[in-house]
Order: sequence, then structure tokens, then C-alpha cells
Amino acid sequence: MFLEKDLKQIAEKGISLERVNVQIENFKKGFPFIKLAAAATKKYGLLVMTDEDTMQLQKEYDLLIDELKLVKMVPASGAASRMFKSLFEFSGIYENNKAGEELFLKDKSFNSVYYFMEHIEKFAFYKDLTEVMLKDGYDLLQEKEKKNYAFIIDYLLQDKGLNYAQLPKGLLRFHHYSDGDRYAIEEHLVEAAEYGTNKEKTAHLHFTVSPDHKKKFEETLKQVKGKYEKKYKIQYNINFSQQKTSTDTIAVTPDNEPFREEDGSILFRPGGHGALIENLNEIDADIVFIKNIDNVVPDRIKTTTFEYKKLIGSLLIKTLNKVHGFLDVLEDGNLSDKELLNIYDYLNKQLFITPPNYISSLDKMEQIDWLYEQLNKPIRVCGMVKNEGEPGGGPFVVLDEDGSKSLQIVESSQIDFVDKEQADIVKQATHFNPVDLVCALKDFQKNKFDLTLFVDKNTGFISEKSKNGKELKAQELPGLWNGAMAQWITIFVEVPILTFNPVKTVNDLLRENHK
Repeated sequence: MFLEKDLKQIAEKGISLERVNVQIENFKKGFPFIKLAAAATKKYGLLVMTDEDTMQLQKEYDLLIDELKLVKMVPASGAASRMFKSLFEFSGIYENNKAGEELFLKDKSFNSVYYFMEHIEKFAFYKDLTEVMLKDGYDLLQEKEKKNYAFIIDYLLQDKGLNYAQLPKGLLRFHHYSDGDRYAIEEHLVEAAEYGTNKEKTAHLHFTVSPDHKKKFEETLKQVKGKYEKKYKIQYNINFSQQKTSTDTIAVTPDNEPFREEDGSILFRPGGHGALIENLNEIDADIVFIKNIDNVVPDRIKTTTFEYKKLIGSLLIKTLNKVHGFLDVLEDGNLSDKELLNIYDYLNKQLFITPPNYISSLDKMEQIDWLYEQLNKPIRVCGMVKNEGEPGGGPFVVLDEDGSKSLQIVESSQIDFVDKEQADIVKQATHFNPVDLVCALKDFQKNKFDLTLFVDKNTGFISEKSKNGKELKAQELPGLWNGAMAQWITIFVEVPILTFNPVKTVNDLLRENHK
């Protein structure tokens, strides 16, 4: 299957031949469906805090983080091209004149484009777009009056103008302010200043970016960060990393043979956001907040975000302290039966981990070993919002192969909807995953976990793609908050829908929460 030059190519990417063969086997066999035991709801598996408990946890946050190193991690490597899909399609076929508008107004599929043009002055990038067109002698409003919509869109998306189609979301203007229009990345600086600093008054941020965009990220942050350092009286420590080529996955033909480029080399594709577990693994911190680049809001409604970041942070640290206390006792091994029962009770009622039936038949030392193994893991607290029809994975109680139950974030592609019982469980789900995580990466002896040891390698995603007119199959690694964290201790807690404001299309920036 592999030629000598193939082996050299694989080695140069830092991928083992064994891993490539496993990936090919995954294509042949497919990934097994997750076995759902129940939806994680308020009845079981998902915490809904009282107002009193919420306020108490938020109040305790500053004290709890005082001695800890915090990092805010933001995956920011993806290009923004999907935000502008409808604009792209429109500009490719629209005739720039009034007759063109009359023709295309009959096509309802382009309603979103006309809505965009009608409100173009309201976007934070409007000023930049006006200036870049003026440099070439064009007045944006005059071109709009002449119905030259595709002409304007090209200046927004193409390299003759703002080149937004090729930039990452973090470098797009998202929000209006009296002192200047902010890039998405600036909103993350503000967030980090509010909940990502301890007594050292340093906000640590880590952005995963593509190599092509790193320099522009650095230049942009150099321009803007001083303003926020002065405003919040802090310092920023900002680091970048790229998705490793060693996490790329092989592409195959429909017959599961290596897909070859025109020059005969094998096509490898990025392994998806699950590859970022490697980047997270290299961050030196006690606590890491993870949030998507596009889920930000203007200052006027940030308070709720700050409050609930503090809530999930406090909940994580208090859980961490409790778990580490149990591990100290378990390592000693000298437990009374009552102490052992207390740990089981905590596992069941607080962590929603149900032991397999055989555990009760083991002798005491074997049970201690099993409990130690269950608790000596990285921990994450995941904010979940009520399901209001937005796409995305959700919180579920999952039945593991050994008969135990655990909490997992599950995507729809991992569920066997043909199985009526599984489909019925999905119908009972009340919440979904907005990617609002806070993670503890060190064990009870302050050593960093090797996060790659807690990945469920039997999970992943296979999709059908094409290149140069030829069909291929692509494979993504276990998702960052799915299979890549499958063997972590997980806590789900409800957070308000106001904390979830992603920008998936450009017109999302016109929603009330982005004005």
C-alpha cells in the first residue's frame, strides 16, 4: 500500500506508520456509535444552581484563584470564509446594476444578502470598508445607490480590499465602540482582564492560530493591547501555537486506498479541533478556560459572561480540592469502611460516575485502586445552555463498555438515530454545548497530566469530501470536548443563554446581542 517515498513523507510529518494504519482501519470499520444511557438534565447529571449558590460561588472566585496560574485558551485558527458563504455565492453571479437587483430580488435564497446590504452601515467593519474603497476612488454609499452590490462585496472579501474571506475570525471587526471598533480578539482581552487574572495582575492568553496568520495576530495585538493594559491596570502574557502536522490524518479514496495528489504524494488533512488536545497539553497552568473565538459580546452585556465564568471557575476549584483530598486518603490506603462509602457517594451524587456492578465484589484494596484511578484524572466543568434550537452537541449520561456510566458531550453524528431507544433519549435532552469550559490540568501532587492518555481513540468523525473533482473520505480526530476529553472527570452546570452568542454568519453581527 505504501511506497518508499510514502514512508518518507509520513516520517517527515512526524506521524508513525502505526497511527496511519489505525486511521485506515477506522475508515474501513467506521467509528462505533456512543451508547446513551440518558440525557443529562436537571433530574440527573446537570447542576442547576440556586441564586444563593450562584452568588456564593461568584463571590468566592477571587479568593479561590489567588495562588493559581490561569490561562484563557482560544482556538482561533479557522478562516472566516464560512461566515460569508452567501455573499460569495451572490457576488459570483450578480450583475452590478439596478436590473440585476430586480432580477435577484425574485430569488428568495439571497434575502440574507439584501439584508446585509440594507444594513451595511451598522457593521463594525463599515468604516474600514469605506476607507479601502475610497483609496481606489470609489464611494461606498454611491456604489450602493447604483446597486453595485457584488462590487462592494468583492472589496469586503477579496485581497483588493479588506480580504475578510481569507482572514481568521479573530481579526475581523466585530463590535462598535465610541473609542474605536473592536476586533473579535480584543473582546477576549477584555474578558481575560476581568476573570483571568490573579494577585499577580497578569492575564495569560493562549491562541491557537495558523502559521499564515500568526504575524498578523501579533501585529494586531501589539497595536491594541496597551489600551486594555492601561484601562485594567494589568499586563498581558500572550502565547500562540499551531496545530501540529503530526496530528494530520490521511485521506483515502472511496475504496479506502490512500488518496494521492497529482504529483503522487499522499493527501493528509488537518485532524480537526480534536488535534488541539496536543496544544492544551503543552500549556503550563493550573486552570485553563476554553472559549471559541466568535462567542463574544459587547461590553454592555458582558457582566453575565463574567459572572458565570466565575461560577464555573469556582465550581471547578472546589471540586478539585475535594477530589484531591480524597486522593490523599486513597493513596495512603488506610480507609475505614465509612470513608470508602463517602467517596462512592461523592462519585455517584456529585460526579455522576456510576461504578460497574463487579466493583462491589472486589476486595477493599482493589476497590481503593479503582477509586484512585477514577479520581486521578483531569477535571472539567462545562457550562450548558437550554436548548433553543441552536445546532451543537449536548450533555448526556453515557454507558461505557465496562458497564459504568459517565458524563460526556456527544455530537449528533455519534448517535445511532435508527435505534428508537437512543433517538428517544435525544428527544429528552434539555441543554446543548456552547463550548464554555474550564479545565484543571494538574494532579493532586501538582504534576501536569499527560492529557493524551485520557483520549477515547475509538471516537472520531468520517466525512465525504472531494478534491480536484475526485471523491475522498476524510477523518477527524476525537473532538476536543468529545472524545479527546472522554476520560476526564466532567461536571455539567447550567449557564444562561445570554452567555452564548456565536457568529456563524456575517448577519449574526446584526443580532441584538452584538449591537
